[in-house]
Amino acid sequence: MSDPCVPEDNQLEAPMTEETVDASAQLSKLSQLRQVLSQTPRWMLGLGAAGVLLAIGVPMAQTQLSAQESETAEASEATTLAVETLTVEAVSSYEVARSYTGEIAALRSSDLGFNRGGELVQVLVEEGDRVVAGQALAQLDIQNLQFQRRQLEAQVAAAQAQLLELERGARQEDIAAAQAEVRDFESQLQLQEQQRSRREYLYAEGAISREQLDEFAFGAETIDARLDRARSNLNELLNGTRPEQIAAQRAVVQQLQASLGNLDVDLRKSTLNAPFDGIVSARPVDEGVVVASGQSIVRLVENEAPEARIGMPEQAASRLQSGAVVTVNVNTESYNAVVKSVLPEVDPETRTQVVVFQLEQAALAQVNPGQTVRVELTETIPESGIWLPTQALTQDVRGLWSAYVVVPAGSEDRAAEEDVAFEAQAVASEIVSEAITGEADAYTVQPKAVEILHQESDRVLVRGTLQAGDRIVTAGIHRLVPGQQVRPAQPF
Repeated sequence: MSDPCVPEDNQLEAPMTEETVDASAQLSKLSQLRQVLSQTPRWMLGLGAAGVLLAIGVPMAQTQLSAQESETAEASEATTLAVETLTVEAVSSYEVARSYTGEIAALRSSDLGFNRGGELVQVLVEEGDRVVAGQALAQLDIQNLQFQRRQLEAQVAAAQAQLLELERGARQEDIAAAQAEVRDFESQLQLQEQQRSRREYLYAEGAISREQLDEFAFGAETIDARLDRARSNLNELLNGTRPEQIAAQRAVVQQLQASLGNLDVDLRKSTLNAPFDGIVSARPVDEGVVVASGQSIVRLVENEAPEARIGMPEQAASRLQSGAVVTVNVNTESYNAVVKSVLPEVDPETRTQVVVFQLEQAALAQVNPGQTVRVELTETIPESGIWLPTQALTQDVRGLWSAYVVVPAGSEDRAAEEDVAFEAQAVASEIVSEAITGEADAYTVQPKAVEILHQESDRVLVRGTLQAGDRIVTAGIHRLVPGQQVRPAQPF
């Protein structure tokens, strides 16, 4: 017969209640605490006394707080902020896009005028007109030049006829006439000699005076001189024209032709033509004005090959190579451009070099000299850092920047506890914390000082105490204080 005071075996194996489980967990914590304390020297026991007292008082704290457990959970939920987080990654370099400004420059720009004075009778273009090389732009009065040209043409014709006559030589008719003239003078001379002979006889007889004899003698000499001249003319005709005469007459013809050519140049230059393809940028005079030689009539700027001249820092200009293709912006349009050259001079005031870009052919009809042009170049900076959203940064009272890093609650304290006494106190604190909050996976935020290296749009590159893999708060940092408990919206 069994003793009624002794419980049955099945009674001893009754299932454990929730209170029994909590008591077992607390006993396990106390056993852990006793083990730590047993390994601690006596002089350090005093340092862990507070932890022991906290451990002994845990059951009492649980009993007293059991009634307030629901209220504590609601308060903890209210004070724990939900935050957006981001895991950061390190980079070894970053790219910077820099914009440089310049202007469209024409290859050539000329103030065009006439090389002689005269009345301006016609201007054929207006400001803004696009013209091609050789196109007529203006006209001077040329009436007087036309009359001078006709006169010179007549003189040239006369000189050329005379030259032709000299080159061809005397005609047969002229030679025959010269021969007849020679014979005539010979006959006259022969008659004069006979008469002179008779007069000498008569003079010897005293029939005539000496004066009468001298008259016949002088007449014979005159006829002899005329005969010599007639013979010389005949010989000239028979021998032909001398080469010197032909050369002299040719020189006369060439001189007249040169004068005629010079007049033709004046006639051509009385029409002002465009020396190159371009745009009329100015027309300072109108018709009817008597202009001087060299006075500006039309200002023309070239538009055949537009160029962009942009000043850049020496370091940026040195990275550009001739022939490299870049994109330039004129107003809202973008065009491809080739690096034509980098001018060697450095501006002493701005410390920049001028880079010349040649635009593509499609830009000819849309751009004009003097327009503003921009080019954006990307530069790779070899600088290590971490990219953060701009809203993840906060500034302290000293003006330094920092970011909040999400860490498990108590991780900072446990890392600092290097001796056993503090470890015992930490274990006791953890027990109390778990008893009060009921949460073992809580997170807090800690500030990490950073230095801003570069900023672009909505992000910044920083360096400092942040490490790759850290999880930072990306929004709402104005509501946070160091050590505050948070709840990440994204799980770790």
